[in-house]
Parts: sequence; structure tokens; C-alpha cells
Amino acid sequence: MSDLNAAGRRETVPVSLGERSYDIHIGEGLLARAGEVIAPFLRRPLTAIVTDENVAAAHLATLERALAATGIRATAIIMPPGEKTKSYQHLAELCDRLLAAGIERRDRIIAFGGGVIGDLAGFAAAILRRGVDFIQIPTTLLSQVDSSVGGKTGINSPHGKNLIGAFHQPLAVITDIALLDTLPRRELAAGYAEVAKYGLLGDSGFFEWLEGSAAAIMRGDSQARIHAIRRSCEAKARIVAEDEHETGVRALLNLGHTFGHALESATGYSQRLLHGEGVSIGTVQAFRFSERQKLCPPGTAERVAKHLKSVGLPIHASQIPGELPPPATLVEIMRQDKKAQGGKLTFILARGIGEAFIAKDVSEHEVLNFLTEDLRQR
Repeated sequence: MSDLNAAGRRETVPVSLGERSYDIHIGEGLLARAGEVIAPFLRRPLTAIVTDENVAAAHLATLERALAATGIRATAIIMPPGEKTKSYQHLAELCDRLLAAGIERRDRIIAFGGGVIGDLAGFAAAILRRGVDFIQIPTTLLSQVDSSVGGKTGINSPHGKNLIGAFHQPLAVITDIALLDTLPRRELAAGYAEVAKYGLLGDSGFFEWLEGSAAAIMRGDSQARIHAIRRSCEAKARIVAEDEHETGVRALLNLGHTFGHALESATGYSQRLLHGEGVSIGTVQAFRFSERQKLCPPGTAERVAKHLKSVGLPIHASQIPGELPPPATLVEIMRQDKKAQGGKLTFILARGIGEAFIAKDVSEHEVLNFLTEDLRQR
């Protein structure tokens, strides 16, 4: 649903989870009014803001003023930026700093940043004093459409991505699209991979709309961005409401992630490959593999690749700077994927645009052959 306010159009998407239900607030200029949303959730006028150095430099003062306007005192805890912050070391540091700030069980934490900060701060909230509630204020397109919604929190392990964590739903999500204006284009494109994912996994009409609207989204058209974020959040909210703890249909949200996470791990979670870039390459690989298995019509993968390429995303592993490990090593990394069961690989494959499905017990031999051939291509 939507309404108009002084800051412009505002959308509200509910996430229906019984007693843990919450709203995603989407609009422009919401950060300056964040205190109005957050204050009703506080038992006392005290909170801690967890953010990173980049977000702090650009936006922390605005959030602090918004909280102060409603009488809320906030301690800012600033972490290093980047995927490597999702580690045991930084989790321990964050928990100790939250305790030093006097955060109690009945207090609330604000996760103010992209997917890394949302995952890290959410996990810290889940385990601090055996559970503290938190609020998400996502600052990247990727976190606004994906990681801030659904309650997945966690850190990475040397064995793989997001293997240590907990399901811990936020009290609310505040999504200010104006924050996207300060994102580097590479980061914006990386987030777009997750937007396209929602059309590819279950909504061909949305994907067709994206094919005609991607340029507007990338150049900053407010209405296009709000529409894309709302549709993405609605899609995720429906799936999360049906399968909160990823025992079934929620695995569809990992379209492109089995291939993509293996590439992220192989590149050391570094700037060589951003998460969304890995998802882009992995999504194209998932469609190529589906075509190879004669699951979807020829040309489908090319259509997907063409669209992702149009916004500046990589579509092939050969575009990753530096050397990659051999296919057998990538398959070994995939065995640690969260969806693996009984040592068997599980992939999200497709019968066409908007027709993804969960494929269990995929042949490692077939995957190895596919990667051997795919990695040779340029």
C-alpha cells in the first residue's frame, strides 16, 4: 500500500510472521524522520547505532539528528567496511562494544548500513544477552531489497559464506531510497542483481518491466526505484511468510547463489568480486546449466545475461580479476553450501524466466563438467 507525505510517496510492505510481523517503510527522505518510526519501539530513550566508516561519513549525522529530535540518545559503533567484517573477530568486538555502551536486553539496536552491517549487527543482536531486538536501516540497493528483509543474520567462515548465524527478525525496516544517490555505480549495479533475481525466480512480468526500466532505476528515477524495491520486498515477504526458516520454498531466494558464493569464497570475499556481482555471474550460470540439462528453452540464459550486462554487471567468471581455482575446487566449496543435504548438492535451477525450482541431488559430475566448459569460455 502507499500514501503521500511531505517527503513524497511512501510505501509500506508488511512481513506477516504472527507475533514477529513488521513493516518495511519505503520512500524518499525517510532517514531524516527515522526517529518517528523508531521511538515507539524503545523502552527507554537509548539505542546503539551499528554502522561502517563509509556510511558514517555520509549519513550518520542525519540519523543522529533524527533520533535527537525525538529525545533519543544514541551511541554510534563504527566498524570497518567490506565483506571481511563479517567475521568472528569483528562479531566479538561488536558484542563487547554494545555491552560497554550499556545495551540491555530490553533495548534496541539499529543496523545502519549495507548487507554486511545488517548481517553482523543482526547476529550480534540475536546473541547479545540471549537476544536483543533490532531495527534495520539499509543503505544499499542490495540490502534494501534482500538482506534487510527476512531475518537472516550471520557471519562468514573460512568454510563458506554465511555459515554461522541465526534467524532474528527486525522490528522494522526503514528504506530511504535517497541513500542510493551516494552509492558508487558498481555497488548500485551489484544490488540490482538481487532485484532481477525476484523476476527471474517467480515473476516473469516483473522481469519484463525491469527490461524496460533498468536504465531509469540506475539513473535515479525515484518512482522506478520505489516500484522496483516494493515489488522485490513484496516477493521476499511472501516467501518468508511461507517459509521463515528456509526448510522449503525460501531456498528459491538463493537463485544464482550456489555458484556465486563459491566464486566469492574463491576470491577471498574481497573487492575482486562483490556479492551482487557473484550473484549475477551465478544466476547466468544457473540458467546456462538449466539449458544444458534441457530444463529451459535455448536462448533463455542469453536473455538473462544480456539484461544483467546492460546495467554493467559481470556475466561470466572470466570477468573476475586474477586467477580462479580449478572447477573441482569450486565444487568442493559448494559442498559447504547451506542448502546441501546429506552431502548432496542442491541448486536453484529454472524452467524459464520466472520459473525457478529447487533441484536436489544434482550430479556433481554434471556440475564439474559444466564448470570445466564454462570457465574456458570468454
